[in-house]
Amino acid sequence: MSTSSKLTFSRRGFIRTSSLASGGLLIGFNLFTACSPKAKPPVDISQLDFNDFNAFIKIADNGAVTIFSPNPEIGQGVKTSMPMLIAEELDVAWNNVYVQQGILDTKNYTRQVAGGSQSIRFGWEPLRQTGATARQMLVNAAAKKWGVDPSECTTHEGVITNAAGKKLGYGDVVKEAAQMEVPENVVLKNPEDFKIINTDVKNVDIDKIISGQSLFGMDYKKEGMVYAASLRPPAFGQKLESFDDAETRNMAGVLDVIKFGNKIAVLATDTWSAMKGKNALKAVWTEDTKLESTADHDKILTDLLNGNKVETLRKDGDIKMAFAAADKIVERTYHSPFLPHNCMEPMNFFADVTEEKIHLVGPIQTPERTAQNVAELLDRDVDQIHLEMTRMGGGFGRRLYGDFVLEAAEISHLAKKPVKLVFSREDDMMDGIYRPAIKYRIKAAIKDGQITAYHLKEAAINTNMYGLIPNFFPAGAIENYQVDVANYQSNITTGAWRAPYTNFLAFAEQSFFDELAETMEVDRVQMRLDLLQKVKGTTDDRIQYSPERMEEVIKVAVEKSGWGKKETGIYQGFAAYYCHNTHVAEVADVQVEDGVPVVKKVSCVVDCGIVVNPLGALNQIEGGIIDGIGHAMYGDFGFEEGKPIANNFDRYRLIRMREVPAIETHFIQNDLSPTGLGEPALPPAGAAIANAFKAATGNRLTQQPFVKNPDMLRVPEKEIIG
Repeated sequence: MSTSSKLTFSRRGFIRTSSLASGGLLIGFNLFTACSPKAKPPVDISQLDFNDFNAFIKIADNGAVTIFSPNPEIGQGVKTSMPMLIAEELDVAWNNVYVQQGILDTKNYTRQVAGGSQSIRFGWEPLRQTGATARQMLVNAAAKKWGVDPSECTTHEGVITNAAGKKLGYGDVVKEAAQMEVPENVVLKNPEDFKIINTDVKNVDIDKIISGQSLFGMDYKKEGMVYAASLRPPAFGQKLESFDDAETRNMAGVLDVIKFGNKIAVLATDTWSAMKGKNALKAVWTEDTKLESTADHDKILTDLLNGNKVETLRKDGDIKMAFAAADKIVERTYHSPFLPHNCMEPMNFFADVTEEKIHLVGPIQTPERTAQNVAELLDRDVDQIHLEMTRMGGGFGRRLYGDFVLEAAEISHLAKKPVKLVFSREDDMMDGIYRPAIKYRIKAAIKDGQITAYHLKEAAINTNMYGLIPNFFPAGAIENYQVDVANYQSNITTGAWRAPYTNFLAFAEQSFFDELAETMEVDRVQMRLDLLQKVKGTTDDRIQYSPERMEEVIKVAVEKSGWGKKETGIYQGFAAYYCHNTHVAEVADVQVEDGVPVVKKVSCVVDCGIVVNPLGALNQIEGGIIDGIGHAMYGDFGFEEGKPIANNFDRYRLIRMREVPAIETHFIQNDLSPTGLGEPALPPAGAAIANAFKAATGNRLTQQPFVKNPDMLRVPEKEIIG
């Protein structure tokens, strides 16, 4: 790894530091036409007439360029950063670029998914190659026209120049270039030559967002469409027995009532009428499967932890022998609840199913898989589906699941009308796909002042941690290491929630490491660094993290946060974690106010390789930290006889703006390929504040949300008085 440097700058009163991130796809060239080298773009580039260049690029006669962003945009910034990669290698001026959201196109694009913080990582080279290939074709055409070797030509912001100083705009040679063979093995820029990558670029949609222009699924309208609201079972485990829709059909605005599957759709002229009509339905529901409660789940998960029916995901050495020989054993159990996603834009989708085609429009993180599922549901050819992606008002994993798209498509199919399905907030929370409730039990053996064994056991609702997680830290650092998992199959729907599994596991493990350090009476940061030394030079190709990169973020976090050097009255908590291919270390500063610890600041150091758009990267880091703190502190959700205990924000607590701490972010600067950013800052946030709370109160938190243990969040009265 190259010697790193840190760039620090100020924004909104907070200090930040930057690097880069990316995404990618393949090339499919079509006819492309003229651009003028010296033309200045008008103020509104979007109104120009653009000509096809390739699957990603169109060029207007005056040299302005449209770049299509293929992946779904959920606020993670890929609609800005992915086109930046193409523009960089195409060598055009960013202020001459107009960005458009691409449609689902499996012929020209690959991995049109927003999930796992992987868009930029997978697109880093393919998208740059797309731009570089187009640029080389244009250069080759210009060289042929001049009768010179292409190596004599250079480009700058859409203009080609030869050794004699002659110039041609891209538009002067595009027709010839379109007839040329697509070159292979194009040369990509070196990082030191980047002009767009690693510069602050504002969100391409920001002006439309702040002025309320149409961007989101909720904004989409089509002439002749009707609105739909669906009545679903009020509890998991119930089925529809019968219903009376007489009152609903007599309501103003209601057009029709349709039963489909275990649900009832109300069609109306507007959303409000559809929702009122839905609420007026008189439905009879009966028990189909067990109506489960949180108390049941709590006991079931505890029994799984106590039992021996497990799947072992990784096993190094012999933990039984190490525990038998231990001088001391430390064991803790950590608890987390179900969580809804709570996207600010509720689930919605447009569907127009006709005999000729199926037209789908809306916010979805998995367009290809969703199109396939709709085709299967309606027994249609997937090639008949035209799916357009809108910007999403939040996703966090919820929009990976296209259940609401299937609903819209089925309702349209039955109604023979274009339909816009809209969930209410209550629909969103009552019939969600939740983060599963999980318990972790961690047990460690200490012998002669060293950690000799580590046993992580997971008990979860429905599914267990994905296969890479057992190979995250501390895998490889402890000789006897084992990860076991067990699950209970529930009828409550669960799925991915921002940084799946690691969103809670990081809190459990990083809290546990602090407790180990206390037990061993060693420095908690140095203990982590010592463990990392044991992984350096490993030949175990299962290990996912880099001990060197983790060591660096830890050391920089110690330096930048003033770890251990704060004035009296400031308590600090430390956490370091690797997930989504990115290494992060965080330090939380806490002060006691009225006997209660309050998070005042979080210092964060991130190694995500090259940072594509520092401005966008900061937004992702800050959002992840706020999300991590908010849900660790307040997020609580459960079930009573199959029914969610909260159906709106009056009973589900989210972090308030006044509770957001100052956030100082530093990016490690290097030339390594970019990795994920949408999720990695979230997991260590809960651990950092929990460890700071321990320093402030003396109490070790093991259950989320923390506010569920109010006594644990108070400083003992004698200490306040003293």
